[in-house]
Amino acid sequence: MTEAISVRLDDDAARALNELEATGLNRSDAVRTALVAAARRLRDRRRLADEVAALEADADDRALLRDFADVMEDLRAPW
Repeated sequence: MTEAISVRLDDDAARALNELEATGLNRSDAVRTALVAAARRLRDRRRLADEVAALEADADDRALLRDFADVMEDLRAPW
């Protein structure tokens, strides 16, 4: 499915588009590439936040990390 859109670019967006076009992308490809990349970053951030929340809720994992930190502290060279 192809859908045409129209946008008004502010100065930052226009500069970003110019940077993408300077790589050899045409306008349409530059906009499509940027939209897909931005959506991917949002999904990645959400997945990471979900993973962090799951780890924070895992009492066994937190205990393991505390034990590991204690071992690392014991191994640390005295200054």
